[in-house]
Amino acid sequence: MWHALTYEATAVGRSVRRCVTESGPERDTAVQSLKAAGAALLAWAVAGWWWNAPMALLAPWTALFLVQSTVYRSLLSALQQVVVVCGGTLLAAGALELTHHTMAAMALALPLTVLLGNYARLGSQGLYAPTAALFVLAYGSSSGFDILHRLLETLLGAAIGVAVNAGVLPPVHSRRVHRLRERLPQDCADLLHTVADGVEGPYDQERARGWYDGAVRLADVVTELRSARRWSDESYRFNPGRKLRRSAEPPPPADWDFTWDRITEHIRAITRSLSEAARLPDSVPGVLAPQLRAAGDVLASRRDAADERRRALDTAEAAHRRLARALVRSGYETAPVLGGMTADTRRLLDDLSAVADAWDGDAPRQEQRPHHG
Repeated sequence: MWHALTYEATAVGRSVRRCVTESGPERDTAVQSLKAAGAALLAWAVAGWWWNAPMALLAPWTALFLVQSTVYRSLLSALQQVVVVCGGTLLAAGALELTHHTMAAMALALPLTVLLGNYARLGSQGLYAPTAALFVLAYGSSSGFDILHRLLETLLGAAIGVAVNAGVLPPVHSRRVHRLRERLPQDCADLLHTVADGVEGPYDQERARGWYDGAVRLADVVTELRSARRWSDESYRFNPGRKLRRSAEPPPPADWDFTWDRITEHIRAITRSLSEAARLPDSVPGVLAPQLRAAGDVLASRRDAADERRRALDTAEAAHRRLARALVRSGYETAPVLGGMTADTRRLLDDLSAVADAWDGDAPRQEQRPHHG
């Protein structure tokens, strides 16, 4: 028990230190939390202190939950919140007017408001439909004046919550896309170097299956990148401050994801062929290893090392020509595996050339380069 408490306290301390010393998710969470608290205080100051509204709690309650992780989500949640509060309030008031009995009104209104709350387009805000109905029924506040005040205070809180989120350090979530953008080339390069080192000497299928598992994990990183991009794109929607914040550097274009989807698929195909092959011709490992190592060198090179990349590509292309000649000389048993590997490495080199062109700022060459089958 004491060990668990110590571990948790240490983790909290690390998070607090990162929040203060560096930008990251910890600081983002702290900023959004302070914004939510500030929005609730502002809503209470307007509704409870200045306006002296009879149901002033609804304004800070709404504002607190509408400082969402993106401005777009705040706007969407505000619309959903107004719809569910209006629906729950009107259904409860109608049920109370119809039955003149709190218990009977609950029996009539709650099933309807729970069903309304479960409507998929209302998202997580749907929960507030039965909550709003319970407020009306528990306190018997179903007069036209009370209903009007509930709706006005909900609208006030929603407006303040959205305004605070959009006007005070509006959140932009592009950091994870950039982190994955830097991670993918290095992870691919590391795996290609590992496979190149492995095929130079004797290896068994279990080891080759480990390479294949690594290639599958690369595909998972591409999936993670797509998810991060959707989150980043949402954070740019309706965001008035995205051009004012230095951290809001736009992520790479979406076709960048497709390129890396192809590259990781080629690596997975190569490692799958190695894991399924009973044996390779004796001359192949000495040709395949330099080709894969040079391909890894292309991805591991610095962005400003254009000459280094070109030399690595030339080395890989020369090795691939030797691999193609080995295919011509191969026997019947090894031809299918070697043919597939030759085609997969050809596709890999084509896409690596496209990546190198993009890194070198040669976008037209990326579009015009033919893709071999």
